[in-house]
Amino acid sequence: MAQQERAIRTRRCILEAAAETFDERGYESTTIAEILERADVTKGALYFHFPSKGDLARAVLAAAVTTDGVRPQELKLQEMVDTLLLLAYRLPREPMLSAALRIAVDPQSRGQFGTAWPDWVELLVGFLRDAKERGEVLPHVNEADTARMIVSTWTGVRVVTEGLPGTYGLADEVALLLELLLPAIATPTVLPRLEISAARAAHLHDDLPAWRAESAVVGAG
Repeated sequence: MAQQERAIRTRRCILEAAAETFDERGYESTTIAEILERADVTKGALYFHFPSKGDLARAVLAAAVTTDGVRPQELKLQEMVDTLLLLAYRLPREPMLSAALRIAVDPQSRGQFGTAWPDWVELLVGFLRDAKERGEVLPHVNEADTARMIVSTWTGVRVVTEGLPGTYGLADEVALLLELLLPAIATPTVLPRLEISAARAAHLHDDLPAWRAESAVVGAG
């Protein structure tokens, strides 16, 4: 068991080092030597877990599709909102997430590894479908089309605001985006009950350690 836990920690250390380097330098400019130095592991340990640099990129993309910190809510739409807000709060603070976006928006890297966007669309479709069954979503809303537009606009907010003059908080901008989009999605009785704010994102982020501790206990059981 101790050996298995060490292996998990080593793998995570290597993946985080790769994400940090990809985020700073881009996939193409990153070398295995840089990742090894940052992770402080042997070449054998790295290749045991990740046979190539490409496998590291794919693992970073997979790790970026996450609902960590999103707790069950009375409204399924609130769970979707929380997922999008928390991602916006975490992405500028966590290289794993920002590296995945950098890989996805770079044409060369995207051509090699694809993106996590289809997985995000599928995740949001699930939220929207469950919410619709509960009467939270307007009857005419197409879940797949709506999920695709949300992922597209969320990504666009991140990419565009980085190139605009001034300083924009991603969680604030995503909250604004959701305030504009949700009236076309949520039923009139549900819409006022949704909490959409950067402050909620910060609160969810503050609760992440407790969420992870609870998840570990559940997983152990």
